[in-house]
Amino acid sequence: MVDQSEKIKEKLQKQKEQLSDTQELLNDAQILFDEADDVALKGAQYDKPLSLYLLSPSSALQHPERLQIAASYLKTIGFKVKIDPHASDKVTRFAGTDEDRARAFTRAAKDKSKIVMATRGGYGINRILPMIDWKVIEANPKTYIGYSDFTAFNLALLAKTGMTSYTGPNAVSDFGGSKIDELTSDIFVEVMRGELEILSFITEDADPVDARGVLWGGNLAMITSLIGTPYMPKIKNGILFIEDVCEHPYRIERMLTQLLHAGILQKQKAIVLGHFTDYKLTPTDNGYDFSHTIAWLRSQVKVPVVTCLPYGHGEVRVTLPIGKKVGIATEDDMVHLVIDEHQH
Repeated sequence: MVDQSEKIKEKLQKQKEQLSDTQELLNDAQILFDEADDVALKGAQYDKPLSLYLLSPSSALQHPERLQIAASYLKTIGFKVKIDPHASDKVTRFAGTDEDRARAFTRAAKDKSKIVMATRGGYGINRILPMIDWKVIEANPKTYIGYSDFTAFNLALLAKTGMTSYTGPNAVSDFGGSKIDELTSDIFVEVMRGELEILSFITEDADPVDARGVLWGGNLAMITSLIGTPYMPKIKNGILFIEDVCEHPYRIERMLTQLLHAGILQKQKAIVLGHFTDYKLTPTDNGYDFSHTIAWLRSQVKVPVVTCLPYGHGEVRVTLPIGKKVGIATEDDMVHLVIDEHQH
């Protein structure tokens, strides 16, 4: 990319004025919902709703009644919702048998809906990857979206078909409760409608970078689980983004070590870190924390490392493409991801 940051500066100026402090936006969104606890948000109204199919490919819904709450909310922000007939199934910890969950993808692919969205994450997609009919999915292109455990499907889809998909909110996890993050919702709608061109966010610690490459990644544990399998895409000169939850920094480092030894990290143009949340340090760490993990990563690769991507298991979850070529540029304490370069 020839000086991508210069090319987009003018376009970004207005956005920077609005996004001069990403954290302030996030806090404002949270305050809004704290004050209006049970008031459903009304998103932008569109003349033509987007058709969306909900399925449960991983863990069972802990509160099945929230599925209808999520469906109702999605309708208010411009979607026509259809629910897979087995979305509320429960077999031990899973949302149905392996065979039923795999067949849900076939049902979704053959449905007329344009978007296929996971209800929640958890665990279970790795078990069904060999059972998914990838030929049917490739023959019936859809826009797939989910996060956490859904990372396994995102990456397998890219490896098996070359299709782009999205990581972002899960229906019930993000839209089935009494509090909904407005920024998560708004960006999800914008991306699904092809309206988001540039995502800008504040970073506390970023190496200089100005590059283009295929954006890929998601949940770190799921990425490492696919190494050495036919479901791991081979991405060179890409932009890798990662997040995780309930994983101690040394475990994050261990997974990064696996990616390093597999020759994956050093082949990227940038490594972007999202949320790493809900872990506990112990006295035996003796001062070791996540900052040491980042320092170790930088000592091992010459690839620029960028932090503070608002993505993962935190309160805010932006929607990102997986398998699409994007641009990334740092400028002072800002990071700009060029998601879609429209011709004006």
